[in-house]
This record gives sequence, C-alpha cells and structure tokens, in this order.
Amino acid sequence: MREVAPFFLVGPTAAGKSAVAQWIAETHGYDVLSADSMLIYKGMDIGTAKPTPADRERVTYHGVDLAEPDTEFTLGDYLRESQAALRGRGSGDKALLVVGGTGLYIRGLLQGLDATAPPDAAMRAEFEALFADEGVAGLRAALERLSPAWLSALSDPENPRRLIRALEMASAGMKEPPTGWSAATPPPSPMPGLAVPPERLNGRIEARVHRMYADGLLDEAAALLERYGELSRTAAQAIGYAEAFDVLMARCTREDAIRRTIVRTRRLAKRQRTWFRHQLNVTWIDVDEAADIEQIGEEVIEHWRRHGGTEIAS
Repeated sequence: MREVAPFFLVGPTAAGKSAVAQWIAETHGYDVLSADSMLIYKGMDIGTAKPTPADRERVTYHGVDLAEPDTEFTLGDYLRESQAALRGRGSGDKALLVVGGTGLYIRGLLQGLDATAPPDAAMRAEFEALFADEGVAGLRAALERLSPAWLSALSDPENPRRLIRALEMASAGMKEPPTGWSAATPPPSPMPGLAVPPERLNGRIEARVHRMYADGLLDEAAALLERYGELSRTAAQAIGYAEAFDVLMARCTREDAIRRTIVRTRRLAKRQRTWFRHQLNVTWIDVDEAADIEQIGEEVIEHWRRHGGTEIAS
C-alpha cells in the first residue's frame, strides 16, 4: 500500500472533474485512477468523455480501458484491476488522484468488497434509486416489509448507508442480523467535490451531448456493433450509446436520441449529487462561471493540503 493515501476528487457528471484532474496531474505530478464505470470499456471513448490519447501521453491513467464491451465487469473486477495503482506500482513514486462519479466504485475503494455482501450491483443500484426517489422513509418502509428484525437492529435507522446495507443482507436471505452485527463504518476524511449550479450543469450537459454527436458518436457506435455484434447489458445501456444504437437501428431519429441522452444524463447527475450528499464526507467547491481550471485546481490542492488524502480499504 502507498505510504500516502490517495487524493479524491468527486462530483456529478459534466462538473469538470476530468479537466481539473488532468491539470493537477500534469502540473503537480500525479497519476490518475478513474472511478467511472463507463471508462472501463475499450472503444467507448466519445460517449464517455474518456481522456484523449494526448492527455494519456502526458499523464498515467489507471482504471481506463479494462474490459471489452461485450463482457460483464463487476465491482470486484474493478477493485482487483485498481490494486497496481493503489499499491504504488503505477509510475514510480507519484501520488495518486482518484477522480470520478460512480458511487459504487468510490465506496468499494473506501470500504472494500465485503465478502458478506451479495455480489449483485443491480440490487444495490435498485436500493440507491429507491433512496433517490423516496428518501430515507422509502428505505425504512422497504426494510420493514422485508425484515423488521434488521430494521430494529439498526442503531441509526436514519442513516441511508446503513439502511441500504441491511436491505442487501436481508435480500440475500439473511432474515435477521448475526450476533454483534453492525453496519457502522468509520466516516471517510473529507474529500473535495465540484459543485455546479443545476441550471448551469444542465447547460453543460446539453453542450456535451451535442459535441459528442458532432465528434462522431454515431460512427463510434456503428464500429462497436460491427466489431462485437452484441454488447454486455451494461455497455449496451450506457447513456449515449443506447440512444445511438437506436438511431442506427432506425428506432428513433438523431434529434430524439440527443434529447433522450440529455434527459438521462441530467437524471444521472441528480442521482450523483444526492448520493454524494448522503454517502460521503464531501467539501464542495463552487465552480464559479468565471473560474478557470487552474483556479479550481488550486482550491482542490489546498483542500488536500489541509486534510490530507483519504484512507482506503486494504
């Protein structure tokens, strides 16, 4: 394990994390570990806003291009692939910057892959979607229906992380908690996150989607279908690609696909903001319209100077 804990930078999609991380890595000598579940797929570059080849010539990236898009890729796969970077075997003694917005990956890095948790990312995503839609009350009601014993065992039934953990365990067949069980986990040290006002973030998302199409997303999607035929469920439903495939299959128009991609991306950003507010200890850095990447980057670095890195699971 590295002597220095990795440094995290989080936030919703289109907040500018990647550009800030690239600037920090180039100017201050960091390696970068992506915590984005779509950047793991080879050949899916335009629709995921993957670092460009030029970016990757100047900075060493980990967590990118790990899997063919016709294969399933789990949290456990990601954590195993990340070990070289986390243990300092990336590019010498450089510090590591973890950047991304996939809560499942970030939580996995912080807490590890609990052997008692069901290896079903879809199940956790379902509970997190319930939390996003109905809040803590929805989680409590679901746990009450599934297993009152688990609900009564919680020392903090207002904590969404503990409620989701209990729902996972109960759904996996454990109708009551084992003796001495606790869902408590030590809170992670504060990490910086980029906050963009929703209206401006929506504008950024719309501009990004139009740029993706202008940069050749449909051609990239066609090349994926030609090479792989059928993609994995996750890759096939990726935001932007699912809509591009529909255009290629004449199931919708280009304009409809752009509109649907914008809507799905905005919903994702909203879910991410909710998740970070309730699941992590985030110090938000307001991304002012007039602030440039260097200014934001310096604020991020100043946060790390004050608080240090974030300890991860061994």
